[in-house]
Amino acid sequence: MAETRVTRRRVNLGLAATGAAAIIASRARAAEFTLSHNHNLPVESPLHKRAVEMWAAVKAETQGRVDVQITRGDAGLDKLVGGGLAFMTLAGNGLSSLVPAADVQATPYGFRNPAQVYAALDGDLGAYLREEIRTKGLYAVPGGCFENGMHQITSTNRPIRTAADFQGLKIRVPGSPEYQSFFKSLGADVHTMNLTKTYDGLKSGLVEAQDDPWDVVELFKLYEFQKYASVTEHSWSGYNMLASLKVWQSLPADMQHVIETNTQKFAKLQRADTDALNLDLRAGLAKSGMIFNDVDKASFHPALSAFYPRWKAHIGQRAWDLLEAQVGRLG
Repeated sequence: MAETRVTRRRVNLGLAATGAAAIIASRARAAEFTLSHNHNLPVESPLHKRAVEMWAAVKAETQGRVDVQITRGDAGLDKLVGGGLAFMTLAGNGLSSLVPAADVQATPYGFRNPAQVYAALDGDLGAYLREEIRTKGLYAVPGGCFENGMHQITSTNRPIRTAADFQGLKIRVPGSPEYQSFFKSLGADVHTMNLTKTYDGLKSGLVEAQDDPWDVVELFKLYEFQKYASVTEHSWSGYNMLASLKVWQSLPADMQHVIETNTQKFAKLQRADTDALNLDLRAGLAKSGMIFNDVDKASFHPALSAFYPRWKAHIGQRAWDLLEAQVGRLG
């Protein structure tokens, strides 16, 4: 009987220990901060995939104290500034309505390749933009600009070979009115619409052309209505990891550090993913029936000479100087 009593006692102690461990584990899993990250890209996009991995890593490294869920759509900057949303990945041209200097990222024929962009945004230009962004109630995570790519022109009815081919072209152009004014100066019939509406705009014939990297053409299936792919490489865009400053300042320093280090890690991975995708897609989109052509970039120089003074006034002298320090003299 003594052996039986010992066995029962051991069982009871084991159950008690298991229960205590379960309670501790449950407490460890309970999130202190349940937050949201908004973006507007398909789930197949490199950004979405890496963001899922990133927030899973943040949750694991904070022992479940930070739990960030991804929402897709266009939540709006006001919600982010107000603290109703914690995180958003947004292109500089989308951010420019609040922070005009952020439009420097989209400077027509400014950056010549993604490597130049990364050096600038992970360096002095990025530091300056983070200062400007912070004054508007947002926190831009250092090293947290994800890739979209070099912008190209796709069209339905004719290829773009020189600047003159923009005359009368019905084109969807993203970004600020100042950025769009460059295309208007070329004679284009510029239309503004959300990226998620571009497919329908091309399908209906409201527009016949669009301005975005190859990955957008693939992910949003724009190739279904676009025959020509003109390699203009006229601009660049990426997705800045932005946090509501109100939400960011509510997080303990150790949690901020985990988010920053993982943002930097997964942004680098996503950049590599997207750069490789944009390179591979030239062959892939050609198989889908698109016809590629190179563009006479020198034909844009007269328009740029007239445009750059207005652009400099828009983004500010400091942003312009830091851009030229990275890419060389423009204009």
